[in-house]
Amino acid sequence: MGGGTDIEQSRKTAEALSYATGFGNEHSSESVPGALPEGRNSPQRAPLGLYAEQLSGTAFTEPRHRNRRTWLYRIRPSAAHPAFVRRDNGSLRSAPFAECVPDPNRLRWNPLPEPPDGTDFVDGLWTLGGNGDVLQRTGMAVHLYTANASMTDRVFSDSDGELLIVPERGGLLLRTEMGMLRAEPGHVALIPRGVRFRVELLDESVRGYVCENYGQPFELPELGPIGANGLANPRDFLAPTAAFEHRESPVEVINKFGGNLWSATYDHSPLDVVAWHGNHLPYVYDLRRFNVIGSISYDHPDPSVFTVLTSPSDTPGLAGVDFVVFAPRWLVGEDTFRPPYFHRNVMSEYMGLIEGAYDAKASGPGGFVPGGGSLHNMMSAHGPDRDTFEKASSAELKPQKLDDGLAFMFETRWPVTATPQALTGPQLQKRYDDVWQGLERHWSPGV
Repeated sequence: MGGGTDIEQSRKTAEALSYATGFGNEHSSESVPGALPEGRNSPQRAPLGLYAEQLSGTAFTEPRHRNRRTWLYRIRPSAAHPAFVRRDNGSLRSAPFAECVPDPNRLRWNPLPEPPDGTDFVDGLWTLGGNGDVLQRTGMAVHLYTANASMTDRVFSDSDGELLIVPERGGLLLRTEMGMLRAEPGHVALIPRGVRFRVELLDESVRGYVCENYGQPFELPELGPIGANGLANPRDFLAPTAAFEHRESPVEVINKFGGNLWSATYDHSPLDVVAWHGNHLPYVYDLRRFNVIGSISYDHPDPSVFTVLTSPSDTPGLAGVDFVVFAPRWLVGEDTFRPPYFHRNVMSEYMGLIEGAYDAKASGPGGFVPGGGSLHNMMSAHGPDRDTFEKASSAELKPQKLDDGLAFMFETRWPVTATPQALTGPQLQKRYDDVWQGLERHWSPGV
């Protein structure tokens, strides 16, 4: 289990953090005055004898509004490392997901069991499924994590994609190359492609979800007729401030590359960035700050109005993956069935629950509980369960506040193929279809 003294120290560190604000902004930060060069990125001799290094999250020539890069000023350059060697992938899998066929059935899972003692974030990653191809930088993967130990003497980075971490139980202190972030349940943390980081626990055990996005980096969705404000406001995203780690002792650096884990033992910590400037950055965001947009007349709006972040594809309006949140909100629609409606969707939906209950999934064997999840693949029919339908169809239509749940969805343009461990493990609920049984016929021709 995570040591109490280590957890307490991590908590004190997390409580003292300061942040820069704004999503996609050009930020700069230095932990030692004078560490940032003035007027240029790569002077002949960088200040303080540091090494100048650019981390590019997009191609050099991508449009300015989507170009992501950060200049790092570090104690040693990233190039100073030994060869990487393959290591065991554990329960982590990557696209293409070819071991099983895509399944049109509606699927639901219970939370993962507690992991063995000493399991850290990397060892606790467990892949449910995904789509696309990591080598083509398309698609996404759905992972879960459980851990009861902080990463010690280890650092992780993902060359295949960016990681959207959704804590469900227990807090995390994320030590990244650009500085530190605190992520608690109700927050999401975004770690860009290639950024190295360590996960320290703020509680004895932690659990949550991860969306690995192989495609274009997440960005804020266009607002269209909504106007200039609403949904996830840029100012509520918090970026770290520079905080380097000066450590001259062995550190295992684990890199996810081409769908596999590779490892190299450095003689120093690679989290040694003293100063930086740019926009290829990690963030943390409080989902309760999401400005919910909804109907104030009639009908339930399409869930696209709940989009926090989107990864655009080559087709306008069609995302590689959207991250959607169902945050606390008022329901006031007149003559309206207020829970999400029955539908079939060209997009595929993986839904998870952070806390409380989801208003369309009140019952069923095993239930839809925090830490669990459901998968409704492309064109699979779904919607409110029988009990929810009956209750909502006869409810008094007075203003109703939904404030006892926080759910989210990873929505993707391609079907999600589940892994063998997801389809055969004990977490899979065997009778999920039963939640729609008993939806009776209320009309017959000629009656």
